[in-house]
Amino acid sequence: MDKRRRKRAKAIKSSVSEEVSSIEWEAISMTEQEEDLIYRMYGLVGDRWDLIAGRVPGRKPEEIERFWIMQQREGFMARRKVDL
Repeated sequence: MDKRRRKRAKAIKSSVSEEVSSIEWEAISMTEQEEDLIYRMYGLVGDRWDLIAGRVPGRKPEEIERFWIMQQREGFMARRKVDL
């Protein structure tokens, strides 16, 4: 029984992914052309970051998604300040 418990505990530990807080994210700088392409592609395919990254040379899907999230958060915060 000890072997089963160890094996199961090991499987549970390996399946837990490390989450990174958005506070720890660094701002990703994109060129205007990249930003424009990301916004247009998002309008066409939604949050399919792998497809969008395939159209932006040198960018990974994770970078595109992080950029998108950071841009949306900044827009939300700006709107919130105006409302107050």
